[in-house]
Amino acid sequence: MSDLTSLTATRAVALLARREICATDLVEAAIARIEAVDPVINALPIRCFERARQRAGEVDRLKPDDEASLLRGLPVAVKDYNDLAGVRTTYGSPIFADNVAEVSDATVARLEANGANPIAKSNVPEWAGGNTFNPVFGATRNPWNTAMSAGGSSGGSAAALASGMVWLATGNDLGGSLRTPAGFNSIVGLRPGPGLVPRGRRLQAFDTLWVEGPMGRCVEDVALMLDAGRGHDPADPFSFDAGPVNYRDQVLRDDAPARVAFSPDLGVVPMARDIAEICTTAAGRCADLGVDVTDDVPDFTGALDGFQTLRAVLLGTMMSPLLAEHRGAISPDIIGNIERGLAVTPQEVFAAERGRWQLYHRMIDFFETHDFLICPAASIAPFPVEQRYVEEIDGVPCKTYIDWFAITFALTMTSCPVISLPCGFTAQGLPVGLQIVGRPRDEASLLSFARQLEAVLGVAGKLPVEPQGQRLA
Repeated sequence: MSDLTSLTATRAVALLARREICATDLVEAAIARIEAVDPVINALPIRCFERARQRAGEVDRLKPDDEASLLRGLPVAVKDYNDLAGVRTTYGSPIFADNVAEVSDATVARLEANGANPIAKSNVPEWAGGNTFNPVFGATRNPWNTAMSAGGSSGGSAAALASGMVWLATGNDLGGSLRTPAGFNSIVGLRPGPGLVPRGRRLQAFDTLWVEGPMGRCVEDVALMLDAGRGHDPADPFSFDAGPVNYRDQVLRDDAPARVAFSPDLGVVPMARDIAEICTTAAGRCADLGVDVTDDVPDFTGALDGFQTLRAVLLGTMMSPLLAEHRGAISPDIIGNIERGLAVTPQEVFAAERGRWQLYHRMIDFFETHDFLICPAASIAPFPVEQRYVEEIDGVPCKTYIDWFAITFALTMTSCPVISLPCGFTAQGLPVGLQIVGRPRDEASLLSFARQLEAVLGVAGKLPVEPQGQRLA
């Protein structure tokens, strides 16, 4: 069973296709691993094992000619912000502690239609945040050091992947909710451009900041999951059919870019010195691929304030009715964000939208001379799990509770696809990640370059990791 949980998703699906293993084998291996490891990590608090067993049995009974799905019954984790039919969706909130989804949302339904077999729901912060803890299920711990945070909000998904509980997991990303935990757990997470992966009805339909994206242990696995999850859904007006492109095939291309740019801080965020040094060294490895590295980065002036405004407007739009009815059951941090949205002035919205518009065009100009932009995936290493959020970075105080992941939400404002890639470890053995930004609508080239750099950096082979810092229960 441990041999099966150590497989990449791509390898597991290949074995399923050749019928050297069956879907039930993988479900039972995942259940055994979850029961052994999750008492320490707390990444997958909502289990749907019998549902997964039933679905695996159905897959195993198919004739070979009927097995056209991409994932062929591969067990996956579904983030607890996504609806999975017949299973609880709590959003980490006591208001919805007993809420059971009637149907899977557009993101999950697309994956299920392509052969994904959800086996558990992954833990999240209450509604939003960069540290995965909530009053319903408690905190998720980082498997590299169980005293540390797994990041958020896709912290449960990232920790489950890193510790070998599942092969793929859903994530979503507003300001870094997929990329930060990917970096904290040494796994790979892709924030696609808006619309490539369809979103569910719960989200504000015309928002372009929140996207759904795949998470895996290596770049090729993420490409496989993107193939299984992309597409048009009528519930999401921005979703679209990307055509015949096959990301799994594209990721295997070996055509290296000519020029990339690297910045340790994008010129707008504080950065811990050890993180900057590790990421600078990792970006320098691009030279091993024959790639020229410059420091000619776009101007991100105004991106941080603009994001804070637009994020507040989104939370106010989505959650102000809930605040009116359930204020006492919502965390103070989220209440503050909702009220900030309700207080935003038209002038602030105008400035934020103008700033986003101008930044996008600066990015387009940048891509005339460069193929990719690279920077750290977080300003700090994983911090103690009991700490609600980071209060200062290298001696610089944080103004808000999300300032410490400003390096990710600055890139949200570009609308470009971004991948978080493991690149090394601190002196304390804690994971560090890089972000790579690609041209709009060119996830294929981004994945291809990320896979080439992944091979040079050599971190992916360290997964899955046995939980460190505490003995298993």
